Amino acid sequence: MKYNENTLDYVPTHEVHRDDVGARMGMWLFLFTELLLFGGLFVTYAVYRFLYYPDFKIASLELNVTIGTLNTIILLTSSLTVVLAISFLQKNNRNLTILFLFITDLLAVIFLINKYFEWTAKIHHGIFPGSEHLMSLPNGQILFYGLYYVMTGLHALHIIIGIIFITIILIFTANGSVNSNNYVKLENAGLYWHLVDIIWIFLFPFFYLIQ
Repeated sequence: MKYNENTLDYVPTHEVHRDDVGARMGMWLFLFTELLLFGGLFVTYAVYRFLYYPDFKIASLELNVTIGTLNTIILLTSSLTVVLAISFLQKNNRNLTILFLFITDLLAVIFLINKYFEWTAKIHHGIFPGSEHLMSLPNGQILFYGLYYVMTGLHALHIIIGIIFITIILIFTANGSVNSNNYVKLENAGLYWHLVDIIWIFLFPFFYLIQ
């Protein structure tokens, strides 16, 4: 209840309930399920790599290490821009927060464009699930490319979700819903984005570097 001096009466007020601890815990639980998902895929990759090591080695030589390295730099930079966005929001600098969130989205789009060209090159050479050329290769190479498309494709899907997530937070920041006193949504977006980056940190050496 709030006292209104004009009417000399008490009027009901509606307080917005906030549970920042619960919101953070919910995000951490969600991230844990994501780790279980990709953890299972990484274990599957490791088992098949052990069983078909020569084929995995030959197949990995077909991947473009330059694009993989560039995308790694892009995602690491995007993690930095998310951290800067959170830092500037805590300092009540909304303009710089919006700027760094926009840069994060831009870097994510560049990552997807690079991945598109990489996939397009493989498809152009007949290396894609179910293709006649791929099915003519040894079983180990078929498994390698199957895992490659599934795991990098699933990661790309998470990138797209992250872009949507961060864009929504950017809009909330612009209209003042997310501010220096209420930034748990931005923190959760940052946690999600860091998970996406960490997953790529494992995908990159597994597929591109380990011979």
